[in-house]
Amino acid sequence: TELGIYSILQSSRDTKLLCLQRFTRLFAYGASTLILVLYLSSLGISNARIGLFMTLTLLGDVVISFILTLFADGLGRRRILGMGAGLMSVSGVVFALSGNYWVLVVASIVGVISPSGNEIGPFRAIEESTLAQLTPTANRSDIFAWYTLIGTAGAAIGTLICGWVVEGLQKIEGWTPVRAYRIMFGVYALLGLIKLGLALMLSDNCELEPPRQEHESTESNGFEMEALLTDSENESPESPESPELPKRTSKPSATTAPSKIKKSIWPVISPSSRVILSKLCLLFAVDSLASGLVPASWVTYFFIRKFSLPESQLGTLFFVTNIISSAFNLVASSISKRIGLVKTMVFTHLPSAIFLSLIPLPSNLGLAMTLVILRSCLASMDQAPRQAFLAAAVLPSERTAVMGVVNVVKTLSRSAGPSITGWLAELDRFWIAFLVAGAMKAGYDLGLLWMFLGHRTRDEGRG
Repeated sequence: TELGIYSILQSSRDTKLLCLQRFTRLFAYGASTLILVLYLSSLGISNARIGLFMTLTLLGDVVISFILTLFADGLGRRRILGMGAGLMSVSGVVFALSGNYWVLVVASIVGVISPSGNEIGPFRAIEESTLAQLTPTANRSDIFAWYTLIGTAGAAIGTLICGWVVEGLQKIEGWTPVRAYRIMFGVYALLGLIKLGLALMLSDNCELEPPRQEHESTESNGFEMEALLTDSENESPESPESPELPKRTSKPSATTAPSKIKKSIWPVISPSSRVILSKLCLLFAVDSLASGLVPASWVTYFFIRKFSLPESQLGTLFFVTNIISSAFNLVASSISKRIGLVKTMVFTHLPSAIFLSLIPLPSNLGLAMTLVILRSCLASMDQAPRQAFLAAAVLPSERTAVMGVVNVVKTLSRSAGPSITGWLAELDRFWIAFLVAGAMKAGYDLGLLWMFLGHRTRDEGRG
């Protein structure tokens, strides 16, 4: 139970399918991230233009993701997931066939190509909203931990296989690096089709709940949102039974409100949720800009440039770091049950920021790789607690839209980073990106601790 194994085994078929979709997607992202900068560089594209490419990709993703997640509940979550998977496959085909810079830019924007190896597109927001709906409150942190672990494991295996396959193909007589890279983008397109098939297997339970269920869930989950900003950490479970209870749950009409939400494709976010959302978006923007300065694709390029590592060794390095990260994600779920979501997010993420800032300093490969591994042990431990925290902070009918807004803010902030790093790489000042990113991430952690320390969700109060 500590690792949430029982929770994931007893979860619904749809939950398992969503986790399998994430594995497939992150496998593709991990493989493409390892070779993306190398592929563009092999085409004769300068570092500055590669940075611009990543920025334009992320900016395009902001628009696509915002539109798709905004209307996902109204148009159908499964339909949007399937549409995104199709676009992912199309982008892989274009990268496998074309070498034109602007054609690749358009394909990466309209389709789905991840410059960082992390989530891009509308998938994560929709999947997390659906998982929160499918999962009982008590098991939510466990399911999110496994959801994160499975995705990270997919990225790890993707980078490992890609690294060794690319190096093996280049050893074949007459095979150029560009040809080997294009084979992997063909595999990327195939994985998009597999993900499309998985999306089509989801049931109706993944869609926004019917009016009656949504109305009942809104009444019960409204307390979570209101309790998030309470100052009492020791509030007892009986405290919601206060005289103010009728005021919080009373509604002008118990029959018309749910039907409006069901019929409208426009999401409605309550004022209380907006306050929480605005604070978190500010913090996530800082953290994401820092992540944009050092995406995985630039990190691989940094190690090749400084230490002349072949693709196979790079793939193995990132396989190890991602596997370690996966294991520590499960530990985060157990820690959060003891010290709370906010403290877990901060106390695991802050040391990783310090390790990040130190990565470019050693001239010894072993020491630099050690810092990368140490950072990976802790860097993603905040993901599952953060997802559970956000899911408990808003109403069920708001989750998809709220998580979509959060992802858009994060992607928009991250988009500026790659261009800055590309410019620094041109000036042979690559190391500055690591130092600045580490400092910004540390600032994010301290800001999160300052804004939310002592504030609990209703679920934490009952735990």
